[in-house]
This record gives sequence, C-alpha cells and structure tokens, in this order.
Amino acid sequence: MASHIEHMDPGQSSFFLAFRDEWTEDHFLKFHAHQGVELLFIHEGEGVVEVDGSSYKLEGGSLFCFQPYQLHKLEIPGRKDTRYIRTNLTFDPRFLEPYLVPHPKLQAFLRFLSRGTMPAPKFAFEEKQFAAIMECHAWAVRETGEEQEEARVLLLITLLRYLQLSVITHAELPSEDWSVKKTAHIEAIMDWIEQSYRQRFHLDVLAEELHLSPYYVSHLFKQYTGVSLTDYVTVRRIREACVLLGSSDLSVQQIAREVGRLSAPYFCKLFKKHKSMTPLDYRSALRHTAK
Repeated sequence: MASHIEHMDPGQSSFFLAFRDEWTEDHFLKFHAHQGVELLFIHEGEGVVEVDGSSYKLEGGSLFCFQPYQLHKLEIPGRKDTRYIRTNLTFDPRFLEPYLVPHPKLQAFLRFLSRGTMPAPKFAFEEKQFAAIMECHAWAVRETGEEQEEARVLLLITLLRYLQLSVITHAELPSEDWSVKKTAHIEAIMDWIEQSYRQRFHLDVLAEELHLSPYYVSHLFKQYTGVSLTDYVTVRRIREACVLLGSSDLSVQQIAREVGRLSAPYFCKLFKKHKSMTPLDYRSALRHTAK
C-alpha cells in the first residue's frame, strides 16, 4: 500500500488522517468502528459498504460519514490493474467543539454529523474542491506542538464548512433561517438529553426543566431534526451501548440498565432493530476485528 501523505499519529484517537491511501490488486476488507467521526472520501475504486444492515455502492466521488461506534464493513474485490484510493479522516468531535463556540451553525452541523440521525451515510463530493482544501492543509497537520493543533483545527473547520455548504444537501439539514432563540432551544434540549438519557425519559420533566411546554419541545425537535425525541433518545442509548460493548466486560443486562434503565429483552430488541445484530454479536465482531 502506498500513501501520498504518511499516516498521522492518532494521538489517543482524537485525530487521524491518511490522504490518498492507495490499495492495488489485493482484496480489501475491513469491519470495524471508531470512537470518533470517520469521513471516508473515495477517489477511485468499486466495492460495497454495509452499515446497520443496509448496503451502499462504494465508488469514486462518494463520501461516507460514519458516526462514533457505528460498526461498518468495507469490501473491495481484488482485481488486476484496479486501484482503491481513499482519504480517511477520523477525529473526536469533543476535540473540535470548543473551537466552534463562536460559530453556532457550524457547531450544530458538527453535532448533526456526530449525533444526528442521518437517513444514509453516503454523499457525493467534488474532487477538485476537496483536493484544494487538502492540499492547503494536509502537510501542515504533520507539524508538532501548538502548530500541529492549530493546523488540525483549521483543517477540520475548513472541511466542515465545505461539507455544510456543498456536500450535505439542504434537505437533510435544518433550514438556515432558524432564529437564534430556536437554535438555542434545540441545543438546550440536546444537552439535557446528553446528561439524562441514562435515566427513564419523560417529556414532561424535560420541558419543565427547560421552562418550555411539552408540545413546543416535541414539535420543535421533530421539525429541526426530522426525528422524534423518543427516537433520538433511543439512538443515543444504542450508541452508548456500543461504547460499553466494545470497552467493557459488562453483561448485556448491566448495559441495558446503564443506558436507560431498560430490561434486557427490550434492550436486545432495540439494539437488533438499529444494528441488525444482537449486542453479543456486535461485541464479538469488535473483538474479532481487534485481533
């Protein structure tokens, strides 16, 4: 395998970049998940990507966005005189969020990529625009010390802005004319969920603590995200369950209780619905990949 830019040190998994990695002839197969957001840009190649029980065609000009702990499988058949060229950028959203405080719309976009409910992980990108961004920043992220962190932040902000304006279509994002007040309410709701999803969910409690009406909270959230509050909480719980399945030896029953005071049978049913496999199969797949 050849790389036009060497792999970067993941640094506790907060940032990893491999620009225009090339794989030739040999069969390529990966089945894994990351603790951060993975942006996979396909320059050349043909294959299949499987995510949460659905299959997508891997082809040049396609971008795949995998959310934290979202198990995904990539397979590119080995053929003579064919190449698989990709750019892989994986980063921990918590690394970038503090730098986006002055930019609330971009901060909301990052939260959408890392925590939102995307109808599909596949998008189309423009090779020339993407190449221009990477050529301006990719070498700088190899610096050390403070210069390296600054370079990484600038690359991520520039790339997120490009994705926000040119790659992720408006149909999949909230309208740009949302008021500051409504956006603040949405962020308050999401912050509340982040702090409370491990407990039993009650809309009335959420609304009361935010001094809003239950109807307004429910309607606003659905209008902004395209999913109900209940579905969003479920997805957040499943994501946390994936973390625990991969990083602990807790039993399924213990994890079910940890992520929302759920019964084990109900938790297993939810998990299989969202991940197309049982919790134990997911844990087994992660450990097999690690080996």
